[in-house]
Amino acid sequence: MRKNPLKAAFRQQQPIINGWLAIPSGYSAEIAGHQGYDCVTVDLQHGMIDFASALSMLQAISSTPATPLARVGSNEPAQIMRLLDAGAWGIICPMISTPEQAKQFVAACRYPPLGNRSFGPARALLYGGKDYPQYANEEILTLAMIETREGLEHLDAILDTDGLDGVFIGPNDLSLTLTGQASAESQHPEMLEAIEHVLTRCHAHQKLAGIFCTSGEAAASRLAQGFHFVTPANDVMQLGRAAREAIAAAQGKTAPVRGTSGY
Repeated sequence: MRKNPLKAAFRQQQPIINGWLAIPSGYSAEIAGHQGYDCVTVDLQHGMIDFASALSMLQAISSTPATPLARVGSNEPAQIMRLLDAGAWGIICPMISTPEQAKQFVAACRYPPLGNRSFGPARALLYGGKDYPQYANEEILTLAMIETREGLEHLDAILDTDGLDGVFIGPNDLSLTLTGQASAESQHPEMLEAIEHVLTRCHAHQKLAGIFCTSGEAAASRLAQGFHFVTPANDVMQLGRAAREAIAAAQGKTAPVRGTSGY
């Protein structure tokens, strides 16, 4: 089976830079995969992407050096299993707030006896190899999103979940629940404390710590802070920023700064 380079990178404590796609386009997915990202995530939660689009995007990413990942819309086993069968080499699952939810998520990603994933790897066999069923439990990456007060309260129990590779902070939802305002780069003391807490507990449990960022500069800061996995904005944010900068340059002006909430 095709090895998952993200797991190897984490074992070697190498930073992982993740692309994030909200626009339903196989062409843009292919472009993103060739830019140097370690992995590229197809977002089925807040992106404008359905399963048919996700399939073509995973196929496009698979033709590039990047590892294909998907963020599911919810902790719903059928969608998780279908995206794995379509060739996602890892799943990011939103709104994991209890150890029971974490166990349900991981179980959907693992074949028996380690989970309850239904057999039918379909396209995963084409991308991963004929022995995919024997080794998929070892290679598929599982990241639970921490986005709520309850998730913070149960963080140690969530990180203790067998088969969970790590957590990914959804900073907008976490900021919204803690401070009443969605802000991916919030400097609110409670938000700063929560992020540091997640990072510290991930290191203590030897689990991967990931976070969404609004820019490359913000991602670099998070890596320096100790995060292993960073997303430097998504395609929508990057497209808008590049357009504003190009227009401003043509007009001889400085590009206006827009909101930094992201996804």
